[in-house]
Amino acid sequence: MKVLKFGGTSVGSAERMHALVHLISDVSPKIVVLSAMSGTTNNLVEIANALYAKKNELAKKLIDDLNTKYTGVISQLYKTEKVLNKSKELLVSHFNYLHSFRMDMFTANEERAILAQGELLSTALFHYYLEEIGIDSVLLPALNFMRITVNEEPDMKYIELNLTAELAKYPNNKLFITQGYICRNAFGEIDNLKRGGSDYTATIVGAAIRADEIQIWTDIDGMHNNDPRIVDKTLPIAELSFDEAAELAYFGAKILHPTCILPAQMCNIPVRLLNTMQPEAKGTVITQKVSGDSIKAVAAKDGISAIKIKSGRMLLAYGFLRSVFEIFERYKTPIDMITTSEVAVSLTIDNTQNLDAIKKELQEFCSVEIDTDLTIVCIVGNFTAEKEGYALKIFESLKNIPIRMISYGGSEHNVSILVDTKLKKDTLVALNKGLF
Repeated sequence: MKVLKFGGTSVGSAERMHALVHLISDVSPKIVVLSAMSGTTNNLVEIANALYAKKNELAKKLIDDLNTKYTGVISQLYKTEKVLNKSKELLVSHFNYLHSFRMDMFTANEERAILAQGELLSTALFHYYLEEIGIDSVLLPALNFMRITVNEEPDMKYIELNLTAELAKYPNNKLFITQGYICRNAFGEIDNLKRGGSDYTATIVGAAIRADEIQIWTDIDGMHNNDPRIVDKTLPIAELSFDEAAELAYFGAKILHPTCILPAQMCNIPVRLLNTMQPEAKGTVITQKVSGDSIKAVAAKDGISAIKIKSGRMLLAYGFLRSVFEIFERYKTPIDMITTSEVAVSLTIDNTQNLDAIKKELQEFCSVEIDTDLTIVCIVGNFTAEKEGYALKIFESLKNIPIRMISYGGSEHNVSILVDTKLKKDTLVALNKGLF
């Protein structure tokens, strides 16, 4: 069995849903994971924000506007009166539910319930369309089997057990539709896998059923060797290893959610990135295999702050770095890059929520300098220690770019540099010219 995930643009209109059928209608068994229609989650966030602010009239207008959008979609999606009426009843039910939140106090639990409506609508409407055109499918409610732990990690044993039980109810069916992004938490409440979580759903489901392959369908033909929004003439990468793909996703390649690689990697399930607009394109396949000793791609991550920590106590002192890292751990702030010298350590973070408190604690035993508006540029490939020439090629490309930090050696797949964000485009273009 395969797992196929389709993002918001793939179900963003009646036309796209019609086209989607051709990608899933072969006889092979599959689970199709759908995101909300493009724009819907943003609309639901706006509704939730209005409810938090007790702006009930604004919330009413936003809900009615979204209802109008969906009413227009279903009028184009269906041809038969029977299915059209059924879909209208569905919209009435969901939008009455949204309106009900205007009548009472609004909490974080209710916000998560609101954010789940996009996926619940897209899957039901697509399931109705398959029903109308005579394609047999089963709508599997993700809330029946997707659950996260108190640490917001997927509860894999629970998911495997309950998803297997759901599938066993339909031994003769081969096509299943389910929601991405949404789940229940450890307390049984409606929750979600955060933004981009439909990719995560697909790989979790794939791991749970030991799928033959996981396909992530988007609006770009695979992962590219540079950012196509910034650099001209980028190329899709045919093959990546799980480690290489994870590095690229974490450091800015938007096609793939950073957290989604691990479930597939742990079960050694190939992940294929494909384009709904060009289904004939080969895309990118991600496996355990590391192919070729070469530089594969470049990605960039903005919103970085650099913290330089300097202290005479660091010289020949054990325990200094532990004291530093414990502060970041207490404030649950991950570190991206780190470099050290005899008396100083420089590191970068992208979450500045607790930066003032971190700085205050660090200043108790060292001096602290902070720079903001920085970008990490990550060069990914297979950089085994025995291979020569990679560093020269990279830094020759960057000879005219001022570099703030360099990180190499923590991984065989990543060389990272830190630059001012205003130099991001120049850096990506220079690397594209020098490396590819």
